[in-house]
Amino acid sequence: GTFMAGIAALAKESNIPVSGSDAGVYPPMSTLLDTLGVNVTEGYEQTDILDGKTIVIGNALSRGNPAVEYTLAQKLPYLSGPQWLLENVLRKKTVLAVAGTHGKTSTAAMLAWILQATDQAPGFLIGGKPGNFARSAQLGESELFVVEADEYDTAFFDKRSKFVHYHPHIAVLNNLEFDHADIFPDIDAIKTQFHHFVRTIPQNGRLIVNMDEANLADVIKMGCWTPVDYFSVKDEKADWFAHALDATANHFSLRYKGEKAQVKWSGMGEHNMSNALAAIAAAHYAGVSITDACHALQDFRFPNKRLQRHDTNSGFTLYEDFAHHPTAIAKTLTALHDAHPEQRIIALLELRSNTMKMGYHQQTLVPSLMDADIAYIVSSADVDIDMPGKQHRCLQQFASSAQCFEQIKALLTPEDVVITMSNGDFDGVIDKFKHI
Repeated sequence: GTFMAGIAALAKESNIPVSGSDAGVYPPMSTLLDTLGVNVTEGYEQTDILDGKTIVIGNALSRGNPAVEYTLAQKLPYLSGPQWLLENVLRKKTVLAVAGTHGKTSTAAMLAWILQATDQAPGFLIGGKPGNFARSAQLGESELFVVEADEYDTAFFDKRSKFVHYHPHIAVLNNLEFDHADIFPDIDAIKTQFHHFVRTIPQNGRLIVNMDEANLADVIKMGCWTPVDYFSVKDEKADWFAHALDATANHFSLRYKGEKAQVKWSGMGEHNMSNALAAIAAAHYAGVSITDACHALQDFRFPNKRLQRHDTNSGFTLYEDFAHHPTAIAKTLTALHDAHPEQRIIALLELRSNTMKMGYHQQTLVPSLMDADIAYIVSSADVDIDMPGKQHRCLQQFASSAQCFEQIKALLTPEDVVITMSNGDFDGVIDKFKHI
């Protein structure tokens, strides 16, 4: 996975010999590991490679996995990825953490780039391939370290959220919604983990909190010992406020305590404007002026699969996005509709996350697709999407991406906009679209 690949990259940069096992490795992380010279064994059957090693176990592995069972039976020393990160990297750093259900990768990448562009030489670990850097993780030359702070659980032996290990000095709370239904029974359980995260931030640190998110207000009410700055793209009473100066938010204005600035960049959509505002605020508390932060974002390139535009052979417009939660799906499609108001938008969504495959968000899934003219859902799971009264005007469900691709291929015109949305590789369908 992206996180464990980042851990491998940091260990390699620390001159620690690294090898690993995984299943279903795909780009961009497989490419990164190959570039770094990290040997990856496909599958977990070759257990003897664990002998004599420090064993870092990712949260995708559970009891019954051959490598896990061998480690336990042989009494080999092991630890989680977040614990390794804390003990080997973060204790020596001033940590800036970005948490939230949506936008963590983009916001963390923005923050890392602002620091890099202003000569702060940060380290970072980002859960994706950032556009401005050659890799997803680096140690950096300064004390500053940006980490994408995930609320998913740590390991089979540590069911706390990963982010409680990071001990940040500055933390962004972007948003909070129900997700990860495989480990969280309800939204209150997630709020509790965010509260535990807030408990780890010192009094001389800073919390950057989205004022537009009611669930985050609940988290702060549970207890907070750190000064809080609120940011918003809706409420001018927030400490940090931004509003779009054009339909796509390619150009926006922001204000903080009487200081005003503007950003012109490649980003689109209110959600990315909000992410940028949070990154600018966090960078401010790391010593970067607002003017310099805004200037840095002019050259920001979004991470892979974050409304990433691809060239095609047939002239239609093609985007790839990571959206897999109804809120993110809706915001992504709204941004795309605003950017291409006169073109037909064809959305292709894979229900890949555990939460989606378990049937959660059924009532909000189809409404989230309403800014697409044509929408296709690919799911091998038995998820009922037929909701009377809320049916999309043109929606179909397929069991495989291959079936869906052939249907879209038959109706495509050069004037169309196609977007694929998945938190996985989607069977490589994006490459098929590129070469139509």
